[in-house]
This record gives sequence, structure tokens and C-alpha cells, in this order.
Amino acid sequence: MKASKFTEAQKAFILKQGEAGTPVAELCRKAGISQATYFNWKKRYGGLLPDEMRRLKALEDENGRLKKIVADLTLDRDMLQDVIRRKLARQWA
Repeated sequence: MKASKFTEAQKAFILKQGEAGTPVAELCRKAGISQATYFNWKKRYGGLLPDEMRRLKALEDENGRLKKIVADLTLDRDMLQDVIRRKLARQWA
């Protein structure tokens, strides 16, 4: 996934302006983002401070890393169980 060119502080500032009543179309034009991006940010980061946004990003990264580890270990376990089944099948044949 492509890294954002906006920092968490910039995202928070843009979202705060939207909450303050600045029209979304004008806000997006000034920031150089699409309205879809604005609403994705609002859905994901709405009401968070920049520090909380960084913490959320770190937690999401850690969660992704842990999911990858679990997937790798599950694959390893399945392969080992398959080897054991084959050895037992040959032994009983």
C-alpha cells in the first residue's frame, strides 16, 4: 500500500476544519485530496488526536504482523500433520 503524503497532524487538522463547518468540497480542493479520501479519513480517524492516530497506525501494523505470523505457523503445522499422516499411512499399508 502506498504511504500517505500527509502526516497524522495534517490529517487531524483537515478533519478538524471539516468539523468546524468548512465545506468539504472547498476543504478537499485546498488540501489536494478527493472527497472520498476525506470521508475515508473521517470514518477511520474521526475524533482522534494525532497521537491517537499514530497509536492506531502502530496497532494496525502490529496486528498485520501478528496475523502473518499466525498464517505462517498454521501453514507449518498443516504441512507437518500431512507428513505425519503420510508416514502413518505407509506404516499401516
